[in-house]
Amino acid sequence: MTFKLTYSTMFDPPEEMHSRFETALDEVRKGCGATHALSVDGRDVASARSWEKRSPVDQRVVLGRFALADAEDVDRAVAAAKRAFDGWRATPAAERVRLVKRVAALLEERVFTIGAVVALEVGKNRMEALGETQETADFFSGYAAEVERNQAYDHVLPDDPLPGFRSHNRSIMKPHGVWGVITPFNFPLALAGGPVAAALVTGNTVVFKGATDTPWSGHLLAECLRDAGLPAGVFNYVTGSGPVVGEALASHPDLAGLTFTGSHEVGMSLYRRMASGPYPRPCIAEMGGKNPCVVTARGDLERAATGIVRSAYGLTGQKCSALSRVYVEGDVADALLAKVVEKTEAIRVGDPCVRENWMGPVINGAAAESYERYCGQLRRDGARILVGGTRLTDGALAHGFFVAPTVAEAPPDHPLFREEMFQPIVMVARVKDLREGMAHANDTTLGLTAGCYGDDEDARYFLDHTEAGVTYVNRPQGATTGAWPGYQPFGGWKGSGSTGKAIGSVYYLPLYLREQSQTVVE
Repeated sequence: MTFKLTYSTMFDPPEEMHSRFETALDEVRKGCGATHALSVDGRDVASARSWEKRSPVDQRVVLGRFALADAEDVDRAVAAAKRAFDGWRATPAAERVRLVKRVAALLEERVFTIGAVVALEVGKNRMEALGETQETADFFSGYAAEVERNQAYDHVLPDDPLPGFRSHNRSIMKPHGVWGVITPFNFPLALAGGPVAAALVTGNTVVFKGATDTPWSGHLLAECLRDAGLPAGVFNYVTGSGPVVGEALASHPDLAGLTFTGSHEVGMSLYRRMASGPYPRPCIAEMGGKNPCVVTARGDLERAATGIVRSAYGLTGQKCSALSRVYVEGDVADALLAKVVEKTEAIRVGDPCVRENWMGPVINGAAAESYERYCGQLRRDGARILVGGTRLTDGALAHGFFVAPTVAEAPPDHPLFREEMFQPIVMVARVKDLREGMAHANDTTLGLTAGCYGDDEDARYFLDHTEAGVTYVNRPQGATTGAWPGYQPFGGWKGSGSTGKAIGSVYYLPLYLREQSQTVVE
């Protein structure tokens, strides 16, 4: 199949992609209910406790029983990674690259099977689920290529100008050691596979803690790494709660570095912890967003409405890059809102494995309750809900966690313009002009993604003044979402990121390395 699946091209895939997904989905459903272990030191390891994971699409469906790690399991995983580190960092870079490329190949071979699991476990529609799996493969292959392009970060420097001596200088980047990766539920493959690939290809060993809501996806990633032939202990997978497993990993004295994706509150706590102690340890934290879009009177309103709806409701709004705030010039506000409401009402909500359904459920009961709480707050605090605002419980939807995509208009000082809801709720405010819209857009401690619809002059002003790490102008494929490895680096400013560098960029891999200057005099 020559079709290149990305988040930009996913809206019109070839028919073959649908038929292959449905075949894989039938096979995956036959395998539901199995028992799955942790992966430590190259072996499947049972744990003292396990839990039954049910699908957010239909709580009657048991996806499997999954091991729950405890602090002792984390100790074993870190110890295995520490034992494996010396051998792995001494492995020639070309061999590490070969193995990481093999992981990418296995992910691509299994893209339909893994995509079907992601659809059932997370509640993503089929194209988002397949897209995430392919994105993860692209992280592995892309980071391997970066190591090759940069000569494994080993560079010869000029000799010192010393008479009578030959003084040779060299800059070499070296790995840190045991690297922890802690990920959320919404992209259980990509937000794990990206940092895992980066840590491994640069010579670190890894302990990966997946989200409790998505243990099957993490298990399938671990299988790809095992089947690629990585040495025992180089990669280890544990799952369990943040307060138990995440805490044990982040506080472990043998942890050399950490990549975290999740809330600002937890990310900042981890960042401070990694900076304390006898010396600071690297912490790469991606900490969410409150992402705005500004629409001017010169913008293409049809294109803007399409991009707004795709970014607000893709993955049921459960993306750190999801659009949650729209600031529109007053002269075109009614026309834009009419288009956004029409497109929102046309969204088919239901089982995301069904081809015609574009929006699935939220991840769990707590998320559904949070949605109802936010909608109640909107009504109490004077917002006008234009569409949505309700749980969906008709027929089969009653067995899952389905909610209606929601558009709410409110003054720009409404408190929910400042809170990351992680819900399919988009807030809209009217503004006088682009400058006022940009002032509101930047008035947040977060700065992950942002979008604008306008003419060339509007675009220049937006790009010059926006305080976000990922920016989009006049993009119908998504106002604030849709970054893909090799096309759009993905990282946040301000409270959205700890490094100022972006995932998938030429600056990312050095975050997993430390530089050593070497001078040898003959």
